[in-house]
Amino acid sequence: MSKWKDNLAFRQVPAPVPETSELAVFDAPSEPEPEYAPSLAVAPVARAATGLPHQESLIAADITIEGKIEGGGSVRIAGKFNGDVNVQGDLTIEAGAKLTGGVRADNVTIAGELEGNVAEASRVDLLQTGVMIGDLKAGSLTVTAGARMRGQAEFGWDDGKGLKAGKHGNGGESGAGS
Repeated sequence: MSKWKDNLAFRQVPAPVPETSELAVFDAPSEPEPEYAPSLAVAPVARAATGLPHQESLIAADITIEGKIEGGGSVRIAGKFNGDVNVQGDLTIEAGAKLTGGVRADNVTIAGELEGNVAEASRVDLLQTGVMIGDLKAGSLTVTAGARMRGQAEFGWDDGKGLKAGKHGNGGESGAGS
């Protein structure tokens, strides 16, 4: 009473493929096929500093990692990372993520929590959901309404004099009321 067995009888068997000696060869001149080159809808954008393609590593939301990140690509943290990050690219800390450690990156975007110092960056963006506890030194700093920060910020200076530990003798506090 099985219908599936009956279907096997009607299955078509593919025709055998002729061997190369049985193939016909025509000596008639043929027109050359036109060469097609793929076109891009948008021109690729090369990395200005390195000329390398943009590469980004991701620490997913459900992952916790402890160690050190160093390299030439960009890093996006959606989970938790304990350790220093030193990249010649961008660092993004997503909302709900936490980084505990020092940071050196070209551009830093903080939508989650950073507990540590940004030693040098061209640009730091502290977004509305962002929290930073530590000092930072950057070429430019953007703080969105609602963001929170506790520490010293130095930005806009290009004199080579960075934040030094204990420079003001107040242990990293803002110095208000001293």
